[in-house]
Amino acid sequence: MEVASDPRISPNGEQVVYVRRSMDIMTDRPNGDLWIIGTNGQGHRPILSGADSYGSPRWSPDGSRLAYVSSVEGRGPQIHVRWMDTGQTAVLSNLRNSPSSLTWSPDGRQLAFTQFVPGESKALAAPPPKPEGAEWAPPVKVFDTLPFQADGQGFLDVGRDHVFVISAEGGTPRQLTSGDFDHGGRLAWHPDGKAIIVAANRQDDAEHDPIESELWSIDLASGAMAALTDRNGPDAAPALSPDGKTLAWLGYDDKLMGYENTAVYVMSLEDGEPRRISGDFDRSIDDVQWAGNSRSLLVQYDDHGRTHIASLSMDGDIDSLADDVGGAILGRPYTSGSFTVARDGNYAYTAGRPDRPADVGVGRGNREPRRITALNEDALGHKELAKIEEINWASSADGLDIQGWVAYPPGFDASKKYPLILEIHGGPRAAYGPQFSPEIQLFAAAGYVVLYANPRGSTSYGYDFVNEIHHNYPSADYDDLMSGVDAVIAKGFIDEDQLFVTGGSGGGLLTAWIVGKTDRFAAAVSAKPVINWVSHVLTADFTHFFSRYWFEKMPWEDPETYWAQSPLSLVGNVTTPTALLTGESDVRTPMTESEQFYQALKLRKVDTALIRVPEAYHGIVARPSHLIAKVDNILAWFERYR
Repeated sequence: MEVASDPRISPNGEQVVYVRRSMDIMTDRPNGDLWIIGTNGQGHRPILSGADSYGSPRWSPDGSRLAYVSSVEGRGPQIHVRWMDTGQTAVLSNLRNSPSSLTWSPDGRQLAFTQFVPGESKALAAPPPKPEGAEWAPPVKVFDTLPFQADGQGFLDVGRDHVFVISAEGGTPRQLTSGDFDHGGRLAWHPDGKAIIVAANRQDDAEHDPIESELWSIDLASGAMAALTDRNGPDAAPALSPDGKTLAWLGYDDKLMGYENTAVYVMSLEDGEPRRISGDFDRSIDDVQWAGNSRSLLVQYDDHGRTHIASLSMDGDIDSLADDVGGAILGRPYTSGSFTVARDGNYAYTAGRPDRPADVGVGRGNREPRRITALNEDALGHKELAKIEEINWASSADGLDIQGWVAYPPGFDASKKYPLILEIHGGPRAAYGPQFSPEIQLFAAAGYVVLYANPRGSTSYGYDFVNEIHHNYPSADYDDLMSGVDAVIAKGFIDEDQLFVTGGSGGGLLTAWIVGKTDRFAAAVSAKPVINWVSHVLTADFTHFFSRYWFEKMPWEDPETYWAQSPLSLVGNVTTPTALLTGESDVRTPMTESEQFYQALKLRKVDTALIRVPEAYHGIVARPSHLIAKVDNILAWFERYR
């Protein structure tokens, strides 16, 4: 598999540089090369490839150079630049930590970026002196912050993310921000190059209000910071208009709901009055960029499982331009993708489809967008893949409309009977769509019809739909899924004695909930689930978020609600053979959650297995072999009972 990601269209709109991600079978890790292609589909070739992995390509304002991040000579990720006319490259930095949010100054003379700056770790007690040559145990670790761990990172080092600038000719980077606050996300330069806008949560109590952030302007000469926004809720992703007069950004009002639609705001830098221009548009905006002029914007959002790029006028009019953004995630069929815009209004994006991972797509205005690469024809062009078909049904709970997709095994014959796998997404506030998914394709290739769906609580169907599960999860989302199984059975080609269910994260929770509510499934695999809400909220990395936004009260204030919504409360009903599968380094839904359900099932003498994936975090996709092991073990468990 190869995946196009981070497509960057040149300032003149004539070329696209993108990261071509593939998997190294010897190192068992993903690798990124930088490729270039004309927006006319011509001149497709690599510009940086080899043993090192390359990423974060960024065109200089005049298109003559390309900045990027790569590791060389064991020095860790550093900022590099490539001259596009000669192909010469140079290393600009010698950083201690990986740079992020790489952004050129308007005159092309500097680059801004964010970097983690270590803080001072204070020991609680001083150890006694160690004799020379003695081999003692490692010193104790003392934490006094929240969070103290993060999935994919493990225990967090003391320190903060700060903004830096460095000369485009290399040299010593200069730190612009300071203090015990994080600064991150997209950086926006003022057109005169004298200031940078960044999002930061600079509250004294930021630890207990993790969502809050404002936009700040940083003066390059003095480092002085001025707040540009002052709202109750996050403000992020600043984008300055080409004429430098108007600031656009993303944000929402924080009402302590489990989910809010993110809106687009604009503000004249002269009067400083913010205005929400996406109005009552009932979808969450995931990205905003100026459309090559100072009069309109391009935005990205999900609608009914599809990811769109659309134009947004200053009056709030939204017009979809492309609805096939996606395919950037290898694993399950989640919505995904990104885009960039040139000065002439051309845009490049990750173009997905049900039978292929992301390619590079391009478009302009209301013209029909088109794909200009075909990265996986060599691997997939000669194969028969699962056909993906949309299906809709009414929930038995209340008649709510639910959308899903059915994957049919290659060589499908409607006159035969097939086993069915119900595959459930996580989040739970996320969405599946008609996207390429190796997991779904492998299930279908093994002879299963696969149903995947967006039950209530999923995004891309509006505010009310996603908040059906607010302080009420799981609930009628169970009925949504069972109604979907019934809808597929009604088609006449499913063996009702051969029903299987699996899902990951929130889908793992629902899988464990389902087997506690019904015995209709022959077997189940609950991947990286929440099993006990009390233990989860108090051990997961996002404890400050889960306890504040997903529940009305703290666990010790309302243990009955936490227990009533925990799959562990239903374990006494389970008769379905149920395996648990989780990464050993997962701190989003820690291994202890799976262990509780596994041991409870063992005590009840229900067929079960605990499948532990060494070194895997929550996603179980960082290394290709982890993803292979996940699919193979799920199928092996189902085959026992098929």
